[in-house]
Amino acid sequence: MDMDNIECVSSSDGIEDEEIQSSVSTHHPSVLHHHPLGTHPNQFASSKPHNIVQSGLAPTSVHELLECPVCTNSMYPPIHQCHNGHTLCSTCKTRVHNRCPTCRQELGDIRCLALEKVAESLELPCKYFSLGCPEIFPYYSKLKHEALCNFRPYNCPYAGSECSVTGDIPYLVSHLRDDHKVDMHTGCTFNHRYVKSNPREVENATWMLTVFHCFGQYFCLHFEAFQLGSAPVYMAFLRFMGDENEARNYTYSLEVGANGRKLTWEGTPRSIRDSHRKVRDSHDGLIIQRNMALFFSGGDRKELKLRVTGRIWKEQQNPDAGVCIPNLCS
Repeated sequence: MDMDNIECVSSSDGIEDEEIQSSVSTHHPSVLHHHPLGTHPNQFASSKPHNIVQSGLAPTSVHELLECPVCTNSMYPPIHQCHNGHTLCSTCKTRVHNRCPTCRQELGDIRCLALEKVAESLELPCKYFSLGCPEIFPYYSKLKHEALCNFRPYNCPYAGSECSVTGDIPYLVSHLRDDHKVDMHTGCTFNHRYVKSNPREVENATWMLTVFHCFGQYFCLHFEAFQLGSAPVYMAFLRFMGDENEARNYTYSLEVGANGRKLTWEGTPRSIRDSHRKVRDSHDGLIIQRNMALFFSGGDRKELKLRVTGRIWKEQQNPDAGVCIPNLCS
């Protein structure tokens, strides 16, 4: 359910993928949406020794040996085999009801120790190398790294639908603007007014998203109403379009008020690695109870009229004094 009327007055302050040459041919799940990033062969340099090819096998042959015939993903220890030597990964072993998908013989509990040793001896680049990750890992450790890799694609931060689009930040900014028609603003201050004719009827889908560009970064400002217990509350919070370690470099403040009263919030923006629902449910933002929201709205308390203002700034380290000083955009 959308807001009946939303007025946004922003106080603006300004405003072919290269082929990766590798010593091993790898099979990586494709990332459908990403902004092309230039990469160079030497970015995969590693101080660790590489046992890329074993026993005279060509790189593609090694990879084919490690490809599960069921899910086609690369196999990691434990690797299972049937009595005829056909292999498959441990995840698919339960899916095929203990029957070999190749010869239909019973699998049993036979491990292919030789192929596991081959897998453990390999070192391969992260599957997100095309997005900029230069790391090389032992074959069996790749999954752990890739689950937390800083270069892995981000999920779309749009909260109004179950959007499944993923990509890097430039791609997601374009996606939000072109596909979700999200308002884009330049500057680190904002001044928004939210109006709703019947504030007593609230659904979890009542929300608003605006994207701000400042300090060379993008931030998502969320405002929404949702049910908390028996009464609705209104919440505003900021998310950083990047990783958590970068988000810590920024601080933001939010303020709402009227009739001689005001509520303020100051905090660090959360990374979009944390889902919209996770941030909302943790109450990490400016929360306005319904009675206070109606008080700020004035009049006969039958219409919600909230003006939310705020600012984003970057903390800079003063090398002489050893303290952080805010860098406010003017």
